[in-house]
This record gives sequence, structure tokens and C-alpha cells, in this order.
Amino acid sequence: MKECERPLILDAPLSLHEVTQWQDGGQVKAQDCLAEETPVALIYNGVSHAVMLATAQDLEDFALGFSLSEGIVQSASELYGVELQVQANGIELHCDIASERFMQLKDRRRTLAGKTGCGLCGAESLGQAMRYPEPLKAAVTFTAAGIQLGLKAIQAQQAMQQQTGATHASAFVLADGTVAIVREDVGRHNALDKLIGALHRSHMEQGQRANGFIITTSRASFEMVQKTATAGVAMLVAVSAPTGLAVRVAEQCGLALVGFARQNRYVVYSHNERILDA
Repeated sequence: MKECERPLILDAPLSLHEVTQWQDGGQVKAQDCLAEETPVALIYNGVSHAVMLATAQDLEDFALGFSLSEGIVQSASELYGVELQVQANGIELHCDIASERFMQLKDRRRTLAGKTGCGLCGAESLGQAMRYPEPLKAAVTFTAAGIQLGLKAIQAQQAMQQQTGATHASAFVLADGTVAIVREDVGRHNALDKLIGALHRSHMEQGQRANGFIITTSRASFEMVQKTATAGVAMLVAVSAPTGLAVRVAEQCGLALVGFARQNRYVVYSHNERILDA
């Protein structure tokens, strides 16, 4: 039997595919725009650590955000550089990190085979999986108006979602509702990691970062709360539901957690005192 051709598209986030559309009893040929999934390997100081299925764009942001969210580096300055290499079966991100962090990584090294929307798969122990965030130091307040303006503004900035209908987005929103940065990916965790990486690489003033919040177009799981709080952001707004663990962790670490966020409605699950109606 002839070996099947590998169906990967490695270096493009989108592709066109011929489809048959059925509507009102009739069929028509058309071109459909699809979001692409690409295996992305994160390699630290020459040692492979994780493989995730991700969208092949903003990969330097992804490398930094993943490294920070996973605790591989403690600050952006400890990631010295990222080299992208396209291979026959995926993309490699070669990350050069501080020697001390690499030694710590080797002590808890694990192999992580990521899937779209992957959560805690691949952790070797419960201690590795459940990394609870430190309590947030700033008691920042937000407004209902800022949340509503952010929700409205993010829709126009999800370019891939508009073309494919298959991607999640994470956005950093300033206190007044202005969407400052948006990142998209087929995986919701990947989109948030890309956003966190972009935040640390941006030249945004520290005060603006400290007083903003994050919107995710997905549900709010434990990891989404953990990543947001670890990034020092004091509120996470999700368009879908949170999990029970996510709510309890948000309450403990001081994160305001909002779910089922839509135009003119939302549900506050933790630290309602942070959100002002006026």
C-alpha cells in the first residue's frame, strides 16, 4: 500500500479548501478558508521539552508566553532568543534560556504531547500539574462599562475567526475598554500564552499593564486562571463558563473572574467588589 502523503501545512496559519455547500436543496462548489494546526516543538538549550498543536503565527510571542506560564523562566529577560526552524514534520522553536533556569528545567523535565485545547496533559506528577498562582498584590478596580466596551471591540479584531470560525482569541484590554493587543490560535491556552508573550515584549507602560484585564473567547478553566494571575493581571473575562476549581483559585489569589460575558450581561464569580457599576 502506498504511504499516505503527510497533510501538514507548516508555515501558514490559513489555507483554502474546496468544499461543497448545501443550501435550500441545492449544492454549489466553493472555497472555504480553514485555520491550520501545526506541530510546534519548544526546545530549550538544545533539549526538546514540549510539542503543541498551534497556529503558525506569533510564535515568538508563544515561546515567551509558554515559558513564563510554565515557570520555565521567571522573567522575559531570561529568554535570550528564539530561533524558528521549519522541519519536514513541524516547526521547532529553539529557545536560549539562562543556565540556572535550564538546570531547573532538567530537574523536572517532562515530555508534553499537546492537543488542541490541551490542558494538563503530560505532567509527571500532581505537583507539576497544580501550580497555584501567588496572591495578586494590586487590588485594581474595573468598570462594567470597560468590560462591555472591550467585549464589543474584540469582535472586530479577530481576523482569523472572521475568516475561519475555528479560532480562539485572548485580548489585553485597558481599563477604559480599549483593546490593546489580540492574539489568536486554534487552542485557547495557546492564544493566552501568545498574548502573555506579546504583553511582555510590548513597550506598554507598567501602569497600563497593571490596570488592564484579559478577555478570552473560551471557557475559564484552572489553567486560564493560573496563567492570567501568574502574568500579574487582576481580572479574567470569559465568554463561556468557568470551572469550580477555577473559581476557587481565583477567589484565593485575588483574581476577579467573570464568565458568560456578552453584550449587556455577565456573571461575576469572584471578587465582585473589584467591578464598579458606574
